[in-house]
Amino acid sequence: MSPTVDDIRAAAGRLAGHVIETPCLPSRTLGELAGCNVFLKFENHQFTASFKERGALNKIAQLTPDERARGVLAVSAGNHAQGVAYHAERLGIPATIVMPRFAPAVKVERTRGFGATVVLEGDTFDDARRRGLALAAERGLTMVHPYDDLEVIAGQGTIGLEMLAQQPQ
Repeated sequence: MSPTVDDIRAAAGRLAGHVIETPCLPSRTLGELAGCNVFLKFENHQFTASFKERGALNKIAQLTPDERARGVLAVSAGNHAQGVAYHAERLGIPATIVMPRFAPAVKVERTRGFGATVVLEGDTFDDARRRGLALAAERGLTMVHPYDDLEVIAGQGTIGLEMLAQQPQ
């Protein structure tokens, strides 16, 4: 199942005022190389420097009061971790982030800087994922999956709505 355009529009409403509408500009160089018009969406302008916070916020914003009180958990080596941690902190929701041991130190520190509890686990991403699933089940935490979640996908889809509005041709 996929989110509908209405789901994405609803997500845009939830994200309004919390993420920025990033520029969408033509790339002459890439356009010449590809032989067509190419536009770039500058999601690096977001607070966490990634589009990933859109999906994280859309998911977190829809939690029930009970789910918010228990907290959220994500498994990520970087950008999704930061998006979840940042918006959970903003909304006063406890966040646990499971990261594989190979996660870049700067990503680990930035995630901790947003108030998340970081658990470094495993030599592979699958090891970290297994630990994250177990922790979420043990503690009753809501899993914020980086891509396999309709609310997360709808949040990421808001980029498309912005692009269509900014470059309607």
